[in-house]
Amino acid sequence: MPWSNQPGGPWSSGPRGPWGSGPQQQGPRPPDLEEFLRRSQDKLRNFLPGNLGGRGIALIALILVGLWAASGFFRVEPDELGVVLRFGKFVRVVQPGLNYHWPYPIETALTPPALRVLKTDVGMQPGGNGDTDVPEESLMLTGDENIVDINFSVLWRVKPNGVGDYLFSIQNPESTVKAVAESAMREVIGHNNIQPIITTDRPAIQTAVQELMQKILDSYNAGIEVQQVNMTKADYPAQVIDAFRDVQAARSDLERLQNEAQTYANRVVPEAKGRAAKIVQDADAYRAQVVANAKGQSSRFLAVYDQYKKAPDVIRQRIYLDTMEQILADVDKTFIDTGAKAPGVVPYLPLNELGRSKGAPPAAGSSGGGK
Repeated sequence: MPWSNQPGGPWSSGPRGPWGSGPQQQGPRPPDLEEFLRRSQDKLRNFLPGNLGGRGIALIALILVGLWAASGFFRVEPDELGVVLRFGKFVRVVQPGLNYHWPYPIETALTPPALRVLKTDVGMQPGGNGDTDVPEESLMLTGDENIVDINFSVLWRVKPNGVGDYLFSIQNPESTVKAVAESAMREVIGHNNIQPIITTDRPAIQTAVQELMQKILDSYNAGIEVQQVNMTKADYPAQVIDAFRDVQAARSDLERLQNEAQTYANRVVPEAKGRAAKIVQDADAYRAQVVANAKGQSSRFLAVYDQYKKAPDVIRQRIYLDTMEQILADVDKTFIDTGAKAPGVVPYLPLNELGRSKGAPPAAGSSGGGK
């Protein structure tokens, strides 16, 4: 077999010899570390002319110290507060703006959103297509053993002087606020009936939940201030809402009928009382009138009697004439005196005819005809 001119002789099957030595790979060689260090020293010498003596080392150290000192500057955003820790211990709070602390590892700074009003939703999950109910959070048991579906939001912020407690007393502030809010709402709902919860007692429930949440968070030293609790929904569960609405409609009809009956009673009773009072007043007036007439007649009788005692004949004749005048006032007749000394026909003046109008026809028998 002819010899091959390839490196490695006739046993060569590639770039290596028959015993695994021979020529090495023809690809790129790895960088030489010593060469890299030598080149770096050359560049540093070009930057700092002359040999690196004590002055060069001091200059490099000074630059490094300056960069380390400058790393202590930090910025606090307008809705944040800066909390400075010295070897992990809370030392002070700084206001928004550019501030400084000792560089790491002496001091570090945290910037929690202490001036921002945060919102926590319970019973619903905000999303792009609207809020999604979370039944595990929203369904609650009322004091009258009914189930109510409640969604509400809590607005809260860090107390102005409680940033340290906010950072170091609780591990997850948002989860803590949500858990406390749900617990407080369930406790307040458990002491109320379902009908007032849905209709009239929402403001009172919101206030009670806010006060209870603040009390619990203060006991945790959480450094959190609850600003407002807002109930966005309080309704019957979706599975029974139609039946509850029918019950509500029946109660509304009952209240309406009661109001109408009360309105009718308020109108009829005063009218009846008014008519009764009028009858009583008329009776009192009639009694007063009859008593007054009786007293007047008795007084007149006594006055006539006093005169009668003085002149009986004259008063007797006067009484007779007055009585006959009253009896025969409306009688149109002619009287004849049949006495022995009587002149016969008694002349009289037709006073009733004189009082009539001139155009009225005369009454029959008024010309003197008699019976």
